[in-house]
Amino acid sequence: MDLARHESLQSALAEAFETFAERVCLIEADRDRERARLTYAEVAEASAALAGWLAARGTRRAAILMTNQSKWHIAACALFRIGGQLVPLDPKLPAAEQAELLRHSEADTLFIEHHLWRALAFGGQAIVSEAPPSTDLRGAARYEECRAAAPPLVPRRRSDVACIVYSSGTGGRPKGCQLTHDNYLEQCAALLRLYRFDPGDRYLSILPTNHAIDFMVGFLGPYTCGATVIHLRTLRPEFVREAFTRYQIAYMALVPLVLTNLERGLRGRIAALPGWKRRLVALVGRLRSPRAARLLLREIQRGFGGRLKALFVGGAFSEPSSLRFFRDLGIEVANGYGLTEAGTVVTLNDGGHFREDSVGRPLAGTEVRIADPGPDGIGEVQVSGRTVMAGYLKDPDLTAETIVGGWLRTGDQGRLEASGHLRLFGRRKNMIVTAGGKNVYPEDIENAFDGMEVAEFCVFAAHRLWPGRDERLLLVVRPNRRVPFEEELWRRNRTLPDYKRVAGHVVWERDFPRTASMKIKRDELAAAVAAAGSDRVVTP
Repeated sequence: MDLARHESLQSALAEAFETFAERVCLIEADRDRERARLTYAEVAEASAALAGWLAARGTRRAAILMTNQSKWHIAACALFRIGGQLVPLDPKLPAAEQAELLRHSEADTLFIEHHLWRALAFGGQAIVSEAPPSTDLRGAARYEECRAAAPPLVPRRRSDVACIVYSSGTGGRPKGCQLTHDNYLEQCAALLRLYRFDPGDRYLSILPTNHAIDFMVGFLGPYTCGATVIHLRTLRPEFVREAFTRYQIAYMALVPLVLTNLERGLRGRIAALPGWKRRLVALVGRLRSPRAARLLLREIQRGFGGRLKALFVGGAFSEPSSLRFFRDLGIEVANGYGLTEAGTVVTLNDGGHFREDSVGRPLAGTEVRIADPGPDGIGEVQVSGRTVMAGYLKDPDLTAETIVGGWLRTGDQGRLEASGHLRLFGRRKNMIVTAGGKNVYPEDIENAFDGMEVAEFCVFAAHRLWPGRDERLLLVVRPNRRVPFEEELWRRNRTLPDYKRVAGHVVWERDFPRTASMKIKRDELAAAVAAAGSDRVVTP
């Protein structure tokens, strides 16, 4: 499909439904059985009938509050067909936060699963899925009964808003990013130039579809190429592993935390191999040739179904050692950098120009510059191009602060290398100025502790945890099954320049709070550690 010929997502989807009518579009699996298997023609029929019901009730803006399933995609296709705007929301947010975002978005219709609906008050038309037959829905509609004659396709211009996506729904000022049809079509076309889905390729969807990454590479990308999306209703590791071989997966997107867990499992399997096989893996790793690895380590490739083309990873920082580990096994990992305000992806490390110490080069049609760089070349990353949002919903002041002269101010600190690759050093708001006047980024220091035998860790300045303290660096650590880690921590610490060394660590037994994209909520973690008291600091 030539996306340049289309003015809107509904136009592109309509062509996909016609072109790939008999191909399998969606498979919904729950543990070891399939709940649904739908062709493109069947998705088109179901979404058209739902669109008729929505059109009859004057729906203009609808939110979807569901876990990954076929109904999510069908609802989105139906809404686009009638020219409506989509508000994808995170089903893992507390009900109070979901309600606040619904109020802010002014959605008139809500698609929601029954177990979520019971805890949420919504003043518009609620469409509830999977409700028991005997349940009194108190005026809400049953998803399964929302059907009517198919309405005509409502045209939209590229400049029209397609989705309102909240980049931060966890307290504070709601940021509803208004993303246009042009944003999505340009982004999709740019990504498909680097990683094309072929008809019949299968994408394993484990990130929530409301997440910008999965919405693009687990919905729009596969649909416009005739690929198949696999939704799992359980994310238990054994069923995810089985899905790779059962469905011969070609692509999957994940966040760095999941990639790290996958790496840990692979390393354990490699350690259990006979001696000669372990030596072969080590030898192939030293070759640093993905092509040789694919030829010599076919047993590992078969463990991923034998047809894996690439894993996409984003949403947070990816450890360079993890990226190299997978490439040395012949498994391509395309890590990137992006933000909702820029339509998902800004830069991507593709196989032809891979550098594990970077987040890749800008996508076609996207410009990146470094504003006010220091002597080391590090400054604020700014982005321009057709994928940058139209602005924040109902917030012209914040929009004017964020997009200045056509350039999106990201708040991230980075440096552009001569090769065009972007290296990130952290968020400006997280930057620590040492007593010696050095600028230090916690994310940069954390890289030195990559692979340490702990569950998770995070760097803070002492004064951020306890007001009145100095700027000395502390490592907050959640241990991994109580495996001793202190000796390794201090050994690694000694390899750092003096101004980057941590002065102590705090053992934290609870899971770190994280966003939907698995980024650590630093403010929330800092508040919890601070409340526990400063006497928990351990020094060498």
